Amino acid sequence: MSSSGPTPPEWTNAAPEYYTRDMTVHERPFGRYFEDFTAGDVLRHWPGKTITEYDDHLFCMITMNHHPLHTNEWFAESESVHGKNVVVGNLVYSLALGMSVPDVSGSCIANLEVESLVHRNPTYHGDTIYAETRVLDKVESRSKADRGIVSVETKAFNQRGEEVCYFRRKVLVWKRDAAPARKRPYPEDAWT
Repeated sequence: MSSSGPTPPEWTNAAPEYYTRDMTVHERPFGRYFEDFTAGDVLRHWPGKTITEYDDHLFCMITMNHHPLHTNEWFAESESVHGKNVVVGNLVYSLALGMSVPDVSGSCIANLEVESLVHRNPTYHGDTIYAETRVLDKVESRSKADRGIVSVETKAFNQRGEEVCYFRRKVLVWKRDAAPARKRPYPEDAWT
């Protein structure tokens, strides 16, 4: 069977010239440097995540939390005050923390501590979690001039606007000029 259309050109590993002319390379920001934080700023994280029954059960099994409130529908309906399964709190916290990484700690040196963690309302299978973080303070390191400590607080909300989780933490963050360059395991000129 033959085609009446044009024959496609031979493909090579080299990109055609029109793909490389006037090309701009965009680096996705991942985390912030010490200079980028200002006390009072609010960072809204995107996207949210719907927690499924599967997510909850898998997290419970991986962390060996076998409490029937999270994994046994009959127990949750007939013997709990909630009347249905509740998502394990550490999953909700982990999701909110993970959502904050690209905006807060993606380029940090270390997470130093979680000062407080509060679960304000239950989260149920099918709830969608959103999060935002407020910068509380930043202090330059007393021992090393290339870094500082940033204090933040994060709130997680469900699709009904109810606050479900709150935590405060401190991260050790590079100053911009001292941060190591982002590297990749392939050549910089991959598109030439």
